[in-house]
Amino acid sequence: MAKSALQIARAAYQPKLPKAFKGGVALKEGKATESVANQAEIKELFPNTYGMPVVTFEEAAAKLSMGDFNVGVILSGGQAPGGHNVISGLFDGIKSMNKNGKLYGFLGGPSGLIDHQYMEITDKVTDAKTQIDINEYRNTGGFDIIGSGRTKLEETAQFDKGIEICNKLGIKALVIIGGDDSNTNACVLAEYYLQKKTGIQVIGCPKTIDGDLKNSQIETSFGFDTACKVYSEVIGNIMRDANSAKKYWHFIKLMGRSASHIALECALQTQPNICIVSEEVEQKKMTLSQIVNSIADAVAARAAQGNNFGVVLIPEGLIEFIPEMNVLIKELNDLLAVESDVKAAVAKLSANSKSVYESLPEAIAKQLTLERDPHGNVQVSLIETEKLLIEMVKTRLAAMKAEGKYVGKFSGLGHFFGYEGRCAAPSNFDADYCYSLGYNAANLIASGKSGYMSLIKNTTKSSDQWIAAGVPITMMMNMEKRHGAMKPVIRKALVELDGAPFKELEKNRAEWAINTCFVYPGPIQYFGPSEVCDLPTKTLALEQAAK
Repeated sequence: MAKSALQIARAAYQPKLPKAFKGGVALKEGKATESVANQAEIKELFPNTYGMPVVTFEEAAAKLSMGDFNVGVILSGGQAPGGHNVISGLFDGIKSMNKNGKLYGFLGGPSGLIDHQYMEITDKVTDAKTQIDINEYRNTGGFDIIGSGRTKLEETAQFDKGIEICNKLGIKALVIIGGDDSNTNACVLAEYYLQKKTGIQVIGCPKTIDGDLKNSQIETSFGFDTACKVYSEVIGNIMRDANSAKKYWHFIKLMGRSASHIALECALQTQPNICIVSEEVEQKKMTLSQIVNSIADAVAARAAQGNNFGVVLIPEGLIEFIPEMNVLIKELNDLLAVESDVKAAVAKLSANSKSVYESLPEAIAKQLTLERDPHGNVQVSLIETEKLLIEMVKTRLAAMKAEGKYVGKFSGLGHFFGYEGRCAAPSNFDADYCYSLGYNAANLIASGKSGYMSLIKNTTKSSDQWIAAGVPITMMMNMEKRHGAMKPVIRKALVELDGAPFKELEKNRAEWAINTCFVYPGPIQYFGPSEVCDLPTKTLALEQAAK
């Protein structure tokens, strides 16, 4: 297989590990834990995994040893840079404690466990049909080593199929690499396997570029660092173009359905004229017209200085956070679930929702009625929010011009950056962080833990000061309504409006709106001085500095 010069160079990169894993290691247990909310309900649902202590690994004289058994690994959900390094770290961690231990990768996500589709991951391939060479995937982006999927592990029949294949392959531990839902499933699986006394452990790893899998224990989900750096490079390039041509306003939608972490981080890295934060829109109950008016006012203010150009960052999920749009979408979801004719469904909307629907550009209104996702919800990523705002800002500016409140020219260009960032080669931070997460997962397995998530803490410091730890997944859970029923889930982390990252944006955005304060981050740097190559995200740095 042909390889680029960068691929060849990155294959030789040796990710850094926390100091605890450079020699002997010992496990230290903390106090008993409880869930973040709904303690009685969570405890009742998870009697075998509730209340376990947070654990950390420390330097010691002797290394841990792993029993003579094998391990399985699953990639679950959307791709995120660094997934291959989690598997690399897991492989190396297993081999460091049991050279005869095998690692099996289940193909296509959780369905591979259920359908018994798997390959052995090894560094000594003897049969290309049944084995994968781990060395081909070190420090690379993507999830193509074994593929991923969105099948949920929720039913006992699925769990029992997993027991069958684990027993057949001599697997005594499963590592599930995924986001909040996937790690919730990992905990449900761990509970069942303990209840049935199967001897199969389950460990989770925190993955998502969206950045919404974090809390008092998880500092950041892997892939967020790389994805934001990829997006920020392209945003910076567009800013340079805007500042050169001086005639376009670029409206850039960024991936991250439920939270605005990516948009906020990219804003802190590039300093656009406007960055909309969905959580602020929701808290302030801002209407669509208020958002449009605020953008139009900034466009007019810059035009008054002769600057008919600028950049607006928009979070992917914005449309659902605007109160009247949220009501409209919910009404449409309900009506279209029982009504196949779109016109008939629209006719049954409430008066307010019908008014909002009719105020939208025709193309956007049509997108709101497209086929629903498997859960019956509107597919937010298909709604071209950037084009909606361009059209509505253009209309508002025409009215302002007629009133003598606007003297410039407006030309809007829309962009959506999403999939470009999900499979990028991981930054040094994500390469190191993910490798450490996998290596740590192997040590949690060797320590006999199950129902834990692999954690690496103190990540704004140099890697030798990183702290390797494990947290009971039940500690991060609460009860939420899903598909009409209360379910235990890991709480999503939205942007905190009193948090340091948002406060940094808030402090600067008035100046950024009027003046051209663009920053051009450039591409990810894999080689060079540490202050350029190994920087964490600004979000992480600000959050940790505030603690």
